[in-house]
Amino acid sequence: MPPRLCSHAMAHPLGDETYANLATFRRDGREVHTPVWLASDGEDLVVYTNGESGKVKRIRNGARVRLAVCDARGKVRGDWVDGSARVRSDPAAIERGVDAVRRKYGWQAQLVMLGARIFGRWPQRAVIEITCA
Repeated sequence: MPPRLCSHAMAHPLGDETYANLATFRRDGREVHTPVWLASDGEDLVVYTNGESGKVKRIRNGARVRLAVCDARGKVRGDWVDGSARVRSDPAAIERGVDAVRRKYGWQAQLVMLGARIFGRWPQRAVIEITCA
């Protein structure tokens, strides 16, 4: 059986925090840190993002990631958690991820998603699912 994705309880405090610093890795092994919104849909930790973003490209090249609680600018405020990630762009996964982000972030998420529609990025969206190590 494949490992289960991080549950809301397992991911504590990440699942409850407003921001998480997502560390992805370049092909040469260097880390790239990105502050992200992180939501739980009851079973999985998900990050809603543009499907053509750098973090998506790096995860497609290698699934290894690290997460830590951070502020809006990415300043880490907790311990790092190792994990792996996969990019999902199928409609069911996107719908589940969008719903989780909307529930957690409310009007702020609605505003970000409206911007994606206005600027033509809505069709490029993707969800990153994260598995805790």
